[in-house]
This record gives sequence, structure tokens and C-alpha cells, in this order.
Amino acid sequence: MKNIQKALRFMKKNGISNMIPAAVERLLQKKNDTYRFCAPKENILEEQRNTVFTNNRCISIVVPAYETHPAYLKMLLESVIAQTYPVWELLIADASNTSQVFDVMQNYHDDRIRYIRLEQNLGISDNTNQAIMLAKGEYTGLLDHDDVLTPDALFEVMKCIDQQEAVLVYSDEDKTDETGNRFYEPHKKSDFNLDLFLSNNYICHFTVIKTDLLQEVKLRSKYDGAQDYDLFLRIVAGIMDRANKTGSNTMHELKHQICHIPRILYHWRCHSGSTAENPDSKQYAYDAGRAALQDFLADRGWEGSVEHTQHLGFYKIKYDALFQQRPEVGIIGGNGYYHGRVRFGAMDDKGNVLFERLPRRFSGAMHRAVLQQQVDALDIRNMISCQDEQVLDLVDQAQAKLKELERFPDEVQIRQISLALCRQIQDMGYVILYDPAYHTEI
Repeated sequence: MKNIQKALRFMKKNGISNMIPAAVERLLQKKNDTYRFCAPKENILEEQRNTVFTNNRCISIVVPAYETHPAYLKMLLESVIAQTYPVWELLIADASNTSQVFDVMQNYHDDRIRYIRLEQNLGISDNTNQAIMLAKGEYTGLLDHDDVLTPDALFEVMKCIDQQEAVLVYSDEDKTDETGNRFYEPHKKSDFNLDLFLSNNYICHFTVIKTDLLQEVKLRSKYDGAQDYDLFLRIVAGIMDRANKTGSNTMHELKHQICHIPRILYHWRCHSGSTAENPDSKQYAYDAGRAALQDFLADRGWEGSVEHTQHLGFYKIKYDALFQQRPEVGIIGGNGYYHGRVRFGAMDDKGNVLFERLPRRFSGAMHRAVLQQQVDALDIRNMISCQDEQVLDLVDQAQAKLKELERFPDEVQIRQISLALCRQIQDMGYVILYDPAYHTEI
């Protein structure tokens, strides 16, 4: 019944011609789902408990609570108490009208847990800000009131911080149901990818940020519903601005200061009223996300418009003269289709086609195939370059190599030429931008 309801909502928004392939793709994904969450083994957890970092910095965890279901709150609290990294504090900022949250908190007496009774409900952003300003840790994590951390979450965060001194840390995630016993839809996230992030807030929660930075920028209530996205966008903008002022490579700085941990460290709770279960339940959140993105473009001086895609929470930016707005982009391109399926296009650094054989109307895992994003390489048969003379010369040389091959060169040869070209362009400091709008047919 839930799947039928989702399909009907999708059809109402996007039409039956788009609903049918989306529904088929969703059913195939569920059919092929073999995911099982594997919790860390006890010997690993014990080893983590005995690990001492050079600097055991305190991590504050901020949770804005509002009439939180007691069972969900208990699971959240137990998951924090079970952390193998012990130097933390948990701040529960309660804006409830009832004593529901308070009653649960009365059963927990850990000195690291701080219950904050807010005088009034000022909305998700201002409620969270009140707790953020009370955080004492060097880093502060943002966590939803019904989500659950894995026992190694803070340890992995601390290990990342100890190695990299990032200002923002995020991890992979999956979803859990009302019981907290079933886990599904793992989201194996990308390392920080600016254009993918400008298409969707894939960072989400659980996110850990340097406290002094967080206390400076705060959440903005005008973006309630997408307050985290707006926050992350402004942190990204700050890193970019500092890189520009110092003459540093912007993309390098973003990847250095924003750390992705490729492990599932929290479970996103799904229930009937949650965004995870029913995206339509918070349409205002996606409108707020679009507005935050539009602000980001304006602040950077990039002329363009932000549009909703047919998938809620996913956006497309239409630039006015992209290469002028984004001088760091060297080439842009999309997929090549053969008999209705992807034959070539975006590639990883080994030459594997990211969306190979994906049907034309499908969007891929987490809708990645229909989102703008930076990639390692594009296929020479479908790319447009900037007007840098060196780039144009490299493209001409690659095209000449292609012509020197037999009349029907094999895919391996074409991919090798494409990879070599893209590596040369990246060595010049440019990025490679995949945009599904630039598709072709062979």
C-alpha cells in the first residue's frame, strides 16, 4: 500500500509517463536488495574503547526534541551511551508542550547528558541554536531526535579529525523502521563532490562540525526544513572564499576540510510522518532547499536558476553561460545511449562507465544518473570544452588519436583516449562536470 501511495503521488506530480519507469526501477531495486547491516564485532569495539588519541577532544551532540516518541528517544539515548569513544556530551533541547521528553530523560543519570528545557518552541533552527551555543566540545554533531548512532560512530569521527583536522565530517547512512531492528536502503555517499552536493544534500545527518564555526554561522530559521542544507552550503561557501583569498586550489581545500567517512555510522528513522518515509510530508523543506541553493548562487555571483527535478529533494541548476560562471570547469558532457541504454559517458578513474546499461528513463541509485556532479572522466564522443587554448589543443589531439584508429575502434581504446585527455585537463586544475542534459544517441 505504501508503494502504491508513493507511485500515485509521483504520478500526480510528474505524470504517468514518468511514473511508470520510476515505479519499475523502484521495484527492481527492491527485488535486487540484498543489504544487511553488519554491526562492528565486539572485539573491534573493545579495541576502540582502549584506544587513546593524541588529543581526546570532546564531541558535543545536539538534539532538538519536540514531542519525541519515547521509544525513539530511548533508542537514541542508548546509542549515544554505547559509544566506544567516551569523551562526549549530549544536549537535548526540549521544546515540547508536554512532559513526554522530560519523563524519559528522568531515567538517565549520565553526567555527560544535559537536558535543556526551552521556554518556548521557536522552530527547529532557533531551538537547535540555543543548544549549539551551550556546546562545550571542540566539535559538535547534529543529530535528529529519532535517529540512532552505531556504537563506533564517535570513534570513527574522532579518528578522522585526528588524521585530517577537518571542519565538517559526515558518514554513510542507512534507514531503520519504527522497531529499530530492520535496516535498509544503505546510502554509500561520495567523498565531497561540490556539484553533486549542489544537486542534493547528500551529506545529511549525522554531521560533525567545528563548534566555533557552528556557533558563528548558526542555523537560519528562514530555511526551516532545509536548515542543515543551508548551513552546509554556507560552510562550503566560506571554505571557497578563503581558498580564493589565499590563492589555494578550491576543490582541494573543500576535500581537505570536508571529510567523508565511508562507513555507516547512523540509522535514519523512517515512520509515517518522517521525510524519509514520505517526502511529500515536507514539501516546504524542498522549497526551502531550493531557496538556499539560489542564495548560494547569488552569493558566489553565479547567474542561473535552481529547479526542482521530478525527485523531491533533488535539484538542477541551469547556468547562464556555464563556462563563464564556473571558470574552474574544463569540460562538460553526459551519456551516450545505444538502443535505449547507457553505452558511454561519465567514468571513474579506471574507465568504468558509471551508469553503463542503465535504461534511458531510469535515474540510478540515489538518482545519481540524473544529477549534475563532478566525475573523473567523460567520453570524448560527448563532451564540450571550455575555450582555454591549451584545453582545446588537448581535445584536438585526442580527437586526432581517435581518427587514427580503425574505422570501428573498440570501447577500450576510446575509453583510454578519454581517460588520458581528462587526466591532462585535471592536471591543469580544471574539474570535469557530468550533466545528464548533455546526452547523445549512437
